[in-house]
Amino acid sequence: MSVERTDRDPPRIAGPVADPKAPRERPPKGAWDTHAHIFGPSDKFPYTPGRGYTPPDAPVETYLKLLDTLGCDYGLIVQGNAHGYDNRVLLDALTRFPHRLRGIAITDTRIAPVTLRAWHKLGMRGLRFHLFPERPNYVRGVGLEVFEVFRKTMAELGWVAQFFCDGRVLKNFAPALRAIAQDMPVIVDHYGMVDAGRGLNDENFQALVKLVGDGHAHVKLSAAYRNSKQYPDYPDVRPFHEALVRANPERLMWATDWPHPSIDAAVMPDDGHLMDLFCAWTPDEATRRRILVDTPARLFWT
Repeated sequence: MSVERTDRDPPRIAGPVADPKAPRERPPKGAWDTHAHIFGPSDKFPYTPGRGYTPPDAPVETYLKLLDTLGCDYGLIVQGNAHGYDNRVLLDALTRFPHRLRGIAITDTRIAPVTLRAWHKLGMRGLRFHLFPERPNYVRGVGLEVFEVFRKTMAELGWVAQFFCDGRVLKNFAPALRAIAQDMPVIVDHYGMVDAGRGLNDENFQALVKLVGDGHAHVKLSAAYRNSKQYPDYPDVRPFHEALVRANPERLMWATDWPHPSIDAAVMPDDGHLMDLFCAWTPDEATRRRILVDTPARLFWT
């Protein structure tokens, strides 16, 4: 998430829907939710100073219940802003639930590349980086300069490089992502974070479509509510979804983005409804299986 340094206490954010509904249609066996965060419990895993927000606890046990409700066998947990570069909450979850979970860490260069090898044995499968315009007050994220420190070890481990991008810079960073894809899988979060109001012809979205079509990037079909204000069905995102599916369905994966950090309680999505939207937007069963099962298993389970 985008975070700026401030002298105020980090704002408290809303938690997810307490009792999400089961989707109308169960996903196929082996389905994944490829992007979620866990927070706390804060008395065991304190939230980091300098964070951008303070969430209510959203521990791994609650997330596993969500997976069961959705009918997903596996989940990929991504380090969240509230814990900064302290990945202990994620490592603990991977250690306790290796049969269901894999992880993506965020770290700076205070850890040695060799540490990634130990993390791999626990189920870590990549690192997340942030691509934004120049923002001198940005904290709690790392960019390409940190990626280069870990690049060799990540490639040796077969890890993914995951990117949370400002949707306005995808065109500028496309050559760098294409080059990284020669060494390891590249993943772009949340439909590229392109504002749906900009339309399909937006040059940044078209750069993303080309990366996907050429097989140089994977995209998470997730968090449509971050690209659209049209709660709860986000119809303006559907054309973006369909364009990416047309471009290359083997380079896509689905995710909830649970517990939906920094989303107002009044427009908090229900995760079962998010699965329903995915099924409505992806009517072909073979394509659903590729997105929900085959691609994440290939990237994260080995």
